[in-house]
Amino acid sequence: MKWCALHFICVIGVIVLNLRDIIVRPVCPSEEQSFQERMQAYHYLGALPKIGETLWYVASWRDEWVALLTFSAAAWKCSVRERWIGWDFRHQYDRLHLLTNNSHFLIIPQYHIPNLASRILSLCQKRLCTDWQERFGHPVVLLETFVDPKRFRGTVYKASNWIYVGQT
Repeated sequence: MKWCALHFICVIGVIVLNLRDIIVRPVCPSEEQSFQERMQAYHYLGALPKIGETLWYVASWRDEWVALLTFSAAAWKCSVRERWIGWDFRHQYDRLHLLTNNSHFLIIPQYHIPNLASRILSLCQKRLCTDWQERFGHPVVLLETFVDPKRFRGTVYKASNWIYVGQT
């Protein structure tokens, strides 16, 4: 007698998504409170108010928020950045508005999926210059970020072709 059985598998808690279905867009004013609540709940630095030139982005998949990003005014002083750009003290402050800082990048915990972060960062980079020009009336020519080496290695930025310029 040959034994036969129906084999069933139940996968729990795994999300399968197509990275091409990810949409990145600025946060609407009506969504700002929800954005702040999620940043406060999930980002290790918590939520930050909008200070100066700041754009908030949401990445979504099938209308579900999968990630949140903040781009804000660049750090006032950063010696490794100034050295890399080649700015002297005289030019530094006149051109600082041409830079923006990716000050927060949060993947919502249940969406930690391979390649998602670099896909989202790439989509943001593609639209950021236009959004910044429309909102603030001037271009952005350089993005910067700071990564806490005690918590992260900067892998998503390396995968997205960002250049490591030094330690602050």
